[in-house]
Amino acid sequence: MHDVVIIGGGHNGLTCAAYLAEAGLKVLVLERRDVVGGAAVTEEFYPGFRNSVASYTVSLLNPKVIADLELARHGLRVVERKISNFLPLSDDSYFMSAPGLTQSEVAKFSNRDAMRLEEYERRLEVIADVVRALLLEQPPNLVEHGFVRGVEEAMRAAGLGGRLNKLDITGKRDLLDLFSESAGDWLDGWFESAPIKALLGFDSIVGNYASPYTPGSAYVLLHHVFGEVNGKKGLWGHAIGGMGAITQAMAACCRERGVEIRTGVSVKELILENEPTREAGVVVRETATARGVVTEDGERIVAKAVISNLNPKLLFGRIVPLDALPEDFAERITRYRVGSGTFRMNVALSELPRFTCKPEPGDHLTAGIIIAPSMQYMERAYDTARAKGWSDEPIVEMLIPSTLDDSLAPAGKHVASLFCQHVQPELSGGRSWDDHREEVADLMIATVDKYAPGFKASVLGRQIMSPLDLERTFGLVAGDIMHGALSLDQLFSARPVLGHGDYRAPIKGLYMCGAGTHPGGGVTGAPGHNAAQVVKRDFRGGAVR
Repeated sequence: MHDVVIIGGGHNGLTCAAYLAEAGLKVLVLERRDVVGGAAVTEEFYPGFRNSVASYTVSLLNPKVIADLELARHGLRVVERKISNFLPLSDDSYFMSAPGLTQSEVAKFSNRDAMRLEEYERRLEVIADVVRALLLEQPPNLVEHGFVRGVEEAMRAAGLGGRLNKLDITGKRDLLDLFSESAGDWLDGWFESAPIKALLGFDSIVGNYASPYTPGSAYVLLHHVFGEVNGKKGLWGHAIGGMGAITQAMAACCRERGVEIRTGVSVKELILENEPTREAGVVVRETATARGVVTEDGERIVAKAVISNLNPKLLFGRIVPLDALPEDFAERITRYRVGSGTFRMNVALSELPRFTCKPEPGDHLTAGIIIAPSMQYMERAYDTARAKGWSDEPIVEMLIPSTLDDSLAPAGKHVASLFCQHVQPELSGGRSWDDHREEVADLMIATVDKYAPGFKASVLGRQIMSPLDLERTFGLVAGDIMHGALSLDQLFSARPVLGHGDYRAPIKGLYMCGAGTHPGGGVTGAPGHNAAQVVKRDFRGGAVR
């Protein structure tokens, strides 16, 4: 018998497995696809051209996870972008950001904004540091029964309160604003020029099907500030070999620690047993307990505990029937909001693009190239997408990783990732993405071509991932790259449902380790790390037998 079986070999499942195996548990990972990695994989999508298929850039991967799993020793190498971001604004105007460069770029449009930038970054980093410290911690969890658990959770909440109380009054006000306001309102209060607000506001709609003026979007902006590359906060980078290099290094660590990884195995259901719950020696109710899984091929795999790396909407309702769950939990999980408005493409290029505003090749082509010149542009994109299904002027972030990594394309040629917002996660009017994916892909390429004439002609081949494709291929329900909206009612102790923010599902012996738990989406490894600590404690304390 295995101690633990993990459903889903994405990066959080692998992270969780590595920590549990290090603690001496016998761990089995089951992955539906033929390759581990979940959405962090590298594949050949056109003859001779390889790229990160879904997730496409590195920053949020937690440094403790990198160190604990010895990912560098297992082959991971991350290089920094030479320019952080490049925004083409018009035929003769652009905006760039990078350490030591951003302030002078802002000054091209507003001296006032350039003077305010340093204070903005300082105050944002104060909040980011507080929240960053919570990423690898189990949130306080509301519990209904048990004095010991109640005291434990009260102490956890008190520790959180102590940390927040260390903020001065300005910091506390900023924290409230960032958790409640829209990114647009937050940034309008700081800056007057459109380019700097567009650069910062873009983070608020990444994986977030919303306008930058939607309340709560300021937190999504903050969520993307937590990252670092090679010990340098706030930077973004590229994993040599693509995002698959991260998960292949994780898998190597797992195997070295004795984890068994099986690919091509899809889980159909849990093995559930009813156990009596006694109070004062009297049986008061029957409690469902997870005892393993049944695969689509009918194989029964028995384990002491089951851990899910799936989107909560996939776990509860498909693998765990809703009638096996407490009524209130089942009702709320059906209302759990997913859908990030993401349309993902990879393209093989015969040559580098030449932007009208900056035509010569240079370091700006190593940047995140953002086609969204203002927050008003982003708001129109969202409004149009809600009405039509997609925007006629979509938001596109393009990366050309082959400018930093020549292993991805033949000599003299390149690959580009197109991360596109906004599209309806599920098309209205009974339409299917299967009937519109090519049409929208043409639009995305035409959008880049508008700013870089000749780009369309340079495309040799393309891979298209509509929201429906992302769900079919990677289990990203409604194309949601975050495994659920990062809204206040679905964060921290309330992710995925209040009362189960501690990685324990409402079925005994069943745990959650995916991005549908704290701290949420992105290639972080944090949910996998945190879930492993909870499972280890339960094994040591006898809660899992």
